Amino acid sequence: MKASLIISVYKNVVYLKAVLDSLQYQTEKDFEIIIAEDGESADMKAFIEQYPFEQPYKHITQKDEGWRKNQCLNKAIGASEGNWLIFIDGDCVLHHRFIEMHLRAAEEGKILAGKRVKLDEKITNFILGDSKNIRKIEKTLYGKLIAGKGKIKFPEEGIFISPDGMLGFIPRMRKNDKLLGCNMSFSRKAAYAINGFDEDYKLPAVGEDYDLAWRFRAAGYQLVSVRNLAVQYHLNHPEGYNQDFNLDLCRQKQAKNEFVCKNGLIKHTV
Repeated sequence: MKASLIISVYKNVVYLKAVLDSLQYQTEKDFEIIIAEDGESADMKAFIEQYPFEQPYKHITQKDEGWRKNQCLNKAIGASEGNWLIFIDGDCVLHHRFIEMHLRAAEEGKILAGKRVKLDEKITNFILGDSKNIRKIEKTLYGKLIAGKGKIKFPEEGIFISPDGMLGFIPRMRKNDKLLGCNMSFSRKAAYAINGFDEDYKLPAVGEDYDLAWRFRAAGYQLVSVRNLAVQYHLNHPEGYNQDFNLDLCRQKQAKNEFVCKNGLIKHTV
């Protein structure tokens, strides 16, 4: 499998730099980078043009007209050249074996579902202060698991467990029946089987992951966990939004069994 890593971004150049810096440590080197920007930030453009990429990359943009992430992700899929699509957000730093593990588990018919550890402000600043500190995150998390996690959420998700080691049975035992848009992957064929992301969703959450999960299942695909294998670290920032509207829209689509969306990669007018 050849991977296309699709990174969703919106304005935050500082966080994107940390994400791109983490790609320099990847054990798997053969992949393309697609930066999917839901906007047209001059600062983002200038940063990307001067960043020392080691892999081929593309920068997808669109006018900033409110939250249209799903539309931008569909554009990224269309522009991608890999046959295995890995999705992350521009605030998620990657463990050095992240892409390797997604590709190792890649198999047609499967949708790979990972999770992330939510870092606190202190560790986030530690990473942003020096890109070399990316390789020290896991050791820091081990200490937090022993001494107390503090404001870190889900620190156990930030521990990599080699599938080839004595504890390799642990990732195989872990389940994951949900998709997170910041850590998931699937084949190009799977993306087109459900017509990609549903652009009817105009607000964050649900439409970029929860909606995909039920649609993939309805199309006959299986969600497979890559917890503790495809490890990523979510940089700290304020969160919170109401998901009621998106959830109601999703329920309407489920009731009609519209797992192949009409407003996706290919636009169906009828």
